[in-house]
Amino acid sequence: MVHLYDFRLAELTEWLQEEFGEPAYRARQLFEWMYQKRVTTFEEMTNLPKSLRVKLEETCRLGTAEEVTHQASKVDPTTKFLLGWPDNVTVETVLMQHNYGNSVCVSSQVGCKMGCTFCASTLGGMIRHMTAGEMVEQLLFSQRLLDPSGERVSSIVLMGSGEPMDNYEQVMKFIDIVSDPKGLGIGQRHITISTVGLVPGIKRLADEGRPITLAVSLHAANDERRSSMMPVNKAYPIAKLMDACHYYNQKTGKRISFEYALVGGKNDTLEDAKELADLLRGLPCHVNLIPVNYVPERNYDRTPKKQIYAFWNALQEYGVNATIRREMGHDIAAACGQLRAQHMNKQAQ
Repeated sequence: MVHLYDFRLAELTEWLQEEFGEPAYRARQLFEWMYQKRVTTFEEMTNLPKSLRVKLEETCRLGTAEEVTHQASKVDPTTKFLLGWPDNVTVETVLMQHNYGNSVCVSSQVGCKMGCTFCASTLGGMIRHMTAGEMVEQLLFSQRLLDPSGERVSSIVLMGSGEPMDNYEQVMKFIDIVSDPKGLGIGQRHITISTVGLVPGIKRLADEGRPITLAVSLHAANDERRSSMMPVNKAYPIAKLMDACHYYNQKTGKRISFEYALVGGKNDTLEDAKELADLLRGLPCHVNLIPVNYVPERNYDRTPKKQIYAFWNALQEYGVNATIRREMGHDIAAACGQLRAQHMNKQAQ
């Protein structure tokens, strides 16, 4: 069965022509039903001929994901979905509602093979990549939750489970689909890709010149400490990573966002702050300080709040633009991989 959410508009147009002999405007109509009206059945597509709707029903699917469970925070407007697919894999999607817009965190892989020691996404390794259409489905689950209030998703962060640069082709296809002005029309400037530091992907993104925001998970400013937290650093040590970041800035003119998870007794001293500031000197960037989330399977401690602010103040004094991430959904296992890990543990019992 053909997964229609896997098609860019141009690909959908070509497929309808080759498969059914339909003119280009039929693809635009179908695309509008899928993304602007967000129907879930072909029968609702009333301006398509009945014969075409029957053919689509016989050969296509409007998504294959089903909601396994979801959690809604009681402390802020955050909703986390656990979605499942027919091959029995599950991934998480998070809708975060802010006063300045609605953001959705999308997963690009089922699990993750990067092995970061503070992250629940990597528990159990990676099972497979998400297709572009499966990422689209994650986004649509959140958008449909907003539809009754007339609100829309205004930004996307590819910061869920998985490493987007390890699934580059499908991630970029997903971005093309959701940014199409004839569909959801979410501008690429409002899309952020987070990477653990896969240097080839960073350079490729720079060369393609997309206006996407790049976020790099740094978490330590020297190789010894970063390698102990992030195995990817052994393949792409800090010198190579920073070279790629400078290349990205020079090619695109865009500043880079660095994610820095503060772990108690690991990377959170004032000396660490100075080392970080020295590393980033001369590179237009922003540092997003993240109080590490508690993961039962890990033994990391959260940095005390007073020390978090001392670290932030030190960066400010060194001239580094930094903020402390606002915590959302901390009462609903909102960290990457936590809800999926809970579900897997229940199944194993």
